Amino acid sequence: MKKVIIYLIFILLISCQNNDSDDIFCTTEVKAGLNVSVHLAESSSSIPISDGVTVVATDGNYSETLQFFDPQNPIFYGAYERAGTYTIRVTKAGRQTYVSQPIVVTEDICHVIAQSVRVILLPN
Repeated sequence: MKKVIIYLIFILLISCQNNDSDDIFCTTEVKAGLNVSVHLAESSSSIPISDGVTVVATDGNYSETLQFFDPQNPIFYGAYERAGTYTIRVTKAGRQTYVSQPIVVTEDICHVIAQSVRVILLPN
């Protein structure tokens, strides 16, 4: 994980170099290309779940397990500063596995353009 973060910071530093002739100033933050919220089909709550949930994003040979950071609002984040066409696979015991259609993450001159995905898991 440390190697990934160092790699992303390196990419960010290279991608945000500014030419004296333009007026674009990039921030130094690292942005996630994918934001995934997972919900249970029969739940009336709009609060996403994370307990026992695994979210994996794949783009060709690249694969990443998305992580969440706030247990109170468990949104899974990944594909940091990485444009691509991703398939998201969400698994949880006792639930049908969810596999998305291709999700395209693009980028502007500074950062990726985040794609938010809401996944509803159905019971087996």
